[in-house]
Amino acid sequence: MRSSLLLQQLDSRVEQLAKRVAPLAGRRARRARFDNQLFHCQSLRLGDYLLEIRETLLQLRHAVDDSHTERLAWLAERVVLQIGALQREIATLPLRDQEGGGSKRAATIYQKLADHQEFERRLLQMIAERESLLGQQETLIQQQKMQQELEALEARVQRCRAALKEIEQEIARREEQQ
Repeated sequence: MRSSLLLQQLDSRVEQLAKRVAPLAGRRARRARFDNQLFHCQSLRLGDYLLEIRETLLQLRHAVDDSHTERLAWLAERVVLQIGALQREIATLPLRDQEGGGSKRAATIYQKLADHQEFERRLLQMIAERESLLGQQETLIQQQKMQQELEALEARVQRCRAALKEIEQEIARREEQQ
């Protein structure tokens, strides 16, 4: 039951995202925008990333059907991270569109958003590295130390995401005012 509710919520978020991506789906960027640990495709079009999110959601459905608990948790987290990354990418497009024009204040908030996105990406990469090292630790003390590092990194990710949310809300308010 919880799984079906989760899938419904994720479907809803993906559909909302699809509406935001639709006008931009075929637009080409100068370079791939996302870390290859988050998205396997390294496309120049946002529509391709939306397709990968849908594929991840489909894999999640199969994991629910097959009752693969560990895979289910991993895929659920992955699809949420993918959705968030694509949402933030769409939010920063105006910065890239300005190409030096526009107000300095607007450029600053978009730069702040881009910086925080990079912080989050690097923190997630550090977490993935520590998680892979955790199983390789030989003593309980080493494992506990690695677990403490993971907890600290996860707390930093949460603070970073909270800051990202505030920045995104500020951007949304500014867009509404225009």
